[in-house]
Amino acid sequence: MNKPKLWTKNFISVSLSSFFLFLTFYDLLVTLPIYALQDLHGDESNAGLIVTVFIIAAIIIRPLAGKWMESVGMRFILISSLLIFFAASTFYFTSHSMISLLILRFFHGIGFGMATTATGAIVADIIPDARRGEGMGYYALSMNLAMVIGPFLGLTAMQQWGMNVLFTISAICALCAFIAGLSIKLLKKEQTEIPVTPARKTGIGFKGLFEVSAIRISMVGALFALVYSSILSFVSVYAKELGLAEAASYFFVVYALVLVLSRPFTGKWFDLYGANAIVYPAIFCFAVGMVLLGTAETALVFLLSASLIGLGWGTLFPIFQTIAIQEAPPARRGLATATFLSIFDLGIGIGSFIVGLAGTKVGFSSLYFYSSFLVLIGIGVYYLLHGRISLPSMNKKQNHGHNMSSQA
Repeated sequence: MNKPKLWTKNFISVSLSSFFLFLTFYDLLVTLPIYALQDLHGDESNAGLIVTVFIIAAIIIRPLAGKWMESVGMRFILISSLLIFFAASTFYFTSHSMISLLILRFFHGIGFGMATTATGAIVADIIPDARRGEGMGYYALSMNLAMVIGPFLGLTAMQQWGMNVLFTISAICALCAFIAGLSIKLLKKEQTEIPVTPARKTGIGFKGLFEVSAIRISMVGALFALVYSSILSFVSVYAKELGLAEAASYFFVVYALVLVLSRPFTGKWFDLYGANAIVYPAIFCFAVGMVLLGTAETALVFLLSASLIGLGWGTLFPIFQTIAIQEAPPARRGLATATFLSIFDLGIGIGSFIVGLAGTKVGFSSLYFYSSFLVLIGIGVYYLLHGRISLPSMNKKQNHGHNMSSQA
């Protein structure tokens, strides 16, 4: 008997939906602050709010979306959220003031937060247990590719054809995410894992909105997100300071290329050998990449840092998300996904704010260099919160399933 099938119609559809969802997110992420400054005549603090308001909306809605999926089903929440996301994408044409743009960003963030929670929960359910690490790795790759293509597409459209064309492209991408979502067909069991019992109906407190078992690994992810936010927000500014503006456009290309080449191996190794065998080397790669980024003076070193950061952080993110899902009961995977992404986004949001302040005080070169120490501290944090907690029964169960499915 062959090993369980990974590339099913549902898996491809949810990955495509996620890709177009994040493509819309990233092409607007890099262009709307410029639009706010140049076209709406806002100041830099207002431009920063465009990102902050979006993330806050996503953080607020995710625990609620995780709870709603238990009662009305994952597919219903997915389709509803993608419809909200698409509808919000069509209103950018009419946002001609900072106030209206910020209100729109809030509602767009609600759709995004619900959709990413739903897609994460669905993909966790449809991936065979024996291939969970591999499957989550490929799913995360759809987001990573969007992170590379989105900014390039957005900046090119804005500079060459103007904002109306950019908004049209964003709306089309959001529509593609909605269409891909419609093609996902779940079994009734997968749409609503368990009936809503009276005990669960009262679960509107902390445990009703967050999956406790996912909090530890989510905190580890948030720590590394503090460092990653500095790259996401300011690496192009830093490159310009170094006189490497051309290399900046290739940073995330190299980052994504390394991800594509490493993904078939890292996910399978996770399934075979467990998290610790992958996490510790990945953290080390991430730290070395930050050292090189902070000391870069040439394009070669700058892009080499991108490859190591891609290998390090690009491996860590899907593994942490997989652990969060793995440790939760099957019926709570939606909440586990929501918990992980909410705490992760909190790390991104706090990190962007801190980095913006620190970068002006000490300079980005020193900031990136010293961030490598924070990454290394993450080894101890990971060990205390998860690494020292052995999961022999889980690993044996996965390996047994993997081995059995591989036998003739």
